Amino acid sequence: MSERTIMIVEDDRDIRSLLADFLAREGYITVCAEDAPAMDRALAKMRPDLIVLDLMLPGEDGLSICRRLRAQGGTPILMLTAKADDVDRIVGLEIGADDYLPKPFNPRELLARIRAVLRRTEGEPTPSNARRLAFGALVADLDARSVTNADASAVDLTSAEFDLLACFLQRPKRVLSRDLLLDWTRGRTADPFDRTIDVSISRLRKKLTAADPDAANSIKTVRNGGYLFVVNVRPV
Repeated sequence: MSERTIMIVEDDRDIRSLLADFLAREGYITVCAEDAPAMDRALAKMRPDLIVLDLMLPGEDGLSICRRLRAQGGTPILMLTAKADDVDRIVGLEIGADDYLPKPFNPRELLARIRAVLRRTEGEPTPSNARRLAFGALVADLDARSVTNADASAVDLTSAEFDLLACFLQRPKRVLSRDLLLDWTRGRTADPFDRTIDVSISRLRKKLTAADPDAANSIKTVRNGGYLFVVNVRPV
């Protein structure tokens, strides 16, 4: 049985209750909130292991809440929405959501995605067990999930962007296919036609380049192969 706590932020009482009951049967501790103020009151007392966040909420919407939560810390966020538009999904992931599931959904798929997000946000050791890795003028701390430049200034990465960077740092100079990257960063429930990973890589490239101009060509696109991290990586 899991001792992890899942917060459900959903204004529909029936959906909220169904999710809480389902996740409780799967061994999770559940905390429910119907809107942003209720969520804030709960977060003042505890920190969940993951937040299931509805996009369409009364008052402050899910995108605004996600942006605010991501600025405050690294609690994983899985967004739910009645909108299936790719634009909404991309915006949600770009501002820091770890995964995105359109309604209606199968509760078993939600459970699989929650487990996948929790697995990957725990991090995984490198072969050398190094948890601080330098590449060029940048240093990534895999435990703190942070990247700093030569001036010790933080590089602002979303959770999805950091997950991708961690994959590259732990497997430098190895071609990584889109399918592998989707599997490692989104879990086995990822849609093989999902193009959001390409958007995340594009944004990761821009942010690394802004922090260290020498990192401009660190992630190479390999035609019909995937992506390749070409910079030397060393433990620090």
